[in-house]
Amino acid sequence: MTDLRALRREYAARGLDEADLDPDPLVVFDRWFAEAVAAGLDEPNAMVVATVDPGGAPSMRTVLLKGVEDDGFVFFTNHSSRKGRALAVDPRCALLFPWHPLERQVRVEGNAELLPRAEVEAYFAQRPRGSQLGAHASAQSEPIADRSALEAAYAGVERVFGDRDVPPPEHWGGYLVRPQVVEFWQGRPSRLHDRLEYTRTDDHWSVRRLQP
Repeated sequence: MTDLRALRREYAARGLDEADLDPDPLVVFDRWFAEAVAAGLDEPNAMVVATVDPGGAPSMRTVLLKGVEDDGFVFFTNHSSRKGRALAVDPRCALLFPWHPLERQVRVEGNAELLPRAEVEAYFAQRPRGSQLGAHASAQSEPIADRSALEAAYAGVERVFGDRDVPPPEHWGGYLVRPQVVEFWQGRPSRLHDRLEYTRTDDHWSVRRLQP
C-alpha cells in the first residue's frame, strides 16, 4: 500500500492578502475563475455540491457551474435526483472549487433556489442535442438494470423526438445558490495557508482571516 503519510508538497506559488480583495466576493471569484481558465485547468467550472438529505445524511457530487450572476452561482440538474430531492426539503448547500494546480480553492455556503422556467428553457436550448435527449432518457439517481437498458431508453427518446426540437423535461431545471459565506484559500509554505472568509449580513459583506 502507498504510504499516504508521505504524500505532501510545499505550497509556495503566491500569497493572498486583504489588499487583494474586493468588497464583493463575487468580483474576487470572477478574477480567480478567469485565472483558472487562463492557466488551462481541466474543467475549471467543475465544483463539488454538498447537500443534506431529509434523513440528515450529507452527500456530495461534482457538477458544472454554468453561470455567476450578481447574486450567486448557477447550475442545472434533474430535480428528481438525490440532490434535487435534498434541496427541495432543505435549500442549504455548499460548493467547493478545487483548483489544485493553482494551489487554490474556493468554498461557498448558501441557499439554493429554483431558477425561473424561462431561464431554464433558454439554457437547455443551447445544450448539445445528445445532452438534451439524455435529460429525458435518464431518471437520475434511480437504479437501472444495466448499461444496455440506459442506451435503450436513450434510443427510445431519440425515436420519439425525431428531428423536432427537444424541450427540457418538467423535472429538469436550475438553481441559483445565493452565498452567505465565501472563503478564498491560497496554499502557503509550512501549511500556513491564507484563508480569507467573507460573511454576509443583510446586504453587507464582512471579511476575516482564518487560521489554517
